[in-house]
Amino acid sequence: MKRMLKGTLLATALGMALATGPALAEIKIGVVLSLTGPASGLGIPVNTGFALWPDNIAGEKINFITLDDGSDPAKAQKNAEKLITEDKVDLIIGSSTTTPAIAMGEVAAAGKTVQLAAAPAEFPEGKGSWTFRLPQSTSVMAGGVIEHMKANGVKSFAFIGYNDAYGDLWLRDLSRLAEQAGIKITTAERYARADTSVTAQALKAIGTKPDAILIVASGSGAAMPHTTVVDRGFKGKVYQTHSAASRDLIRLGGKAVEGSFVVSGLAVLPEGLPADHPSKKLATDFVNAYEAKNGPGTRNQFAAHAYDAYLVLDKVVPVAMKKAKPGTPEFRTALKDALENYGSIPVTQGVLTYTKNDHFGFDDKAQMMLTIKDGAYAAAK
Repeated sequence: MKRMLKGTLLATALGMALATGPALAEIKIGVVLSLTGPASGLGIPVNTGFALWPDNIAGEKINFITLDDGSDPAKAQKNAEKLITEDKVDLIIGSSTTTPAIAMGEVAAAGKTVQLAAAPAEFPEGKGSWTFRLPQSTSVMAGGVIEHMKANGVKSFAFIGYNDAYGDLWLRDLSRLAEQAGIKITTAERYARADTSVTAQALKAIGTKPDAILIVASGSGAAMPHTTVVDRGFKGKVYQTHSAASRDLIRLGGKAVEGSFVVSGLAVLPEGLPADHPSKKLATDFVNAYEAKNGPGTRNQFAAHAYDAYLVLDKVVPVAMKKAKPGTPEFRTALKDALENYGSIPVTQGVLTYTKNDHFGFDDKAQMMLTIKDGAYAAAK
């Protein structure tokens, strides 16, 4: 009887030790995207990029918690607060839209939690210290547009773009770079993402007789102003930003978008990269895997941002784990330190080199100019 009791107590103690012993760690990632609303054309493709992630990073299981911000910055902010304070995530990814991403950045800084923004969010000086961007800055992309305009004899262009943070950033950087290049902006016409017509803006832009028109819009919403200016008789060059670099522009724009130019990240056309480019294989592998899963021609810049988040975390998480375990404030701090000090990380869109003072990371080589030819993207001259 004593022997049986002793054995029972031993088994119970062993069971308790196993139950209360160190659990296998997991990396908890909060994702906030514009999956509905006017900017869903950005959030939905970003979300598809997560399907290419493995199930672990550095041997630690990944636990995703994905929330929809409805293209609303207030909702994005509340989602970020929930993820950080209630779900205790190790980092947040999102939003896919600029204004919601900015709202999330304020929460990330207050909660001392890394944010990998899938939009080119910018903050006042001293703000956004925990936000690292996955897309190229507007300055990098605007530089590609102005460089192409200058090389192709464009002396003036009209701006038609969103009246939100994305449009503001583009207009700011274009104004500076165009002045340096001696190129005139004839007018800046703005409209809301939810607008269903830009006829008035198109007529004003065409009336200034520019050599080119630049449309600053995103996803499927970029096609409407493009077809409008063409239908209204504009014969000059039409440019689009990297937020339009998807099949939606071609599908919805049809013949109207033929011959136009789209500045883009490298993952949209890795075939156009030289063989020795550090992103060539990564971008090609991404495109092959993505199109095998989603169909020919489905590649896009936005899904690549989600995959690039994995490529970045695959490098920096092992560094952070040398200092602390996931699920702790110390790990979140170590992750920020690792991002700022790791050095160059090749991803599908270029080479990211985050520093304490640069949370964008890409240089001007992280963009390429595309044209639309015979219903497909091709490298522009």
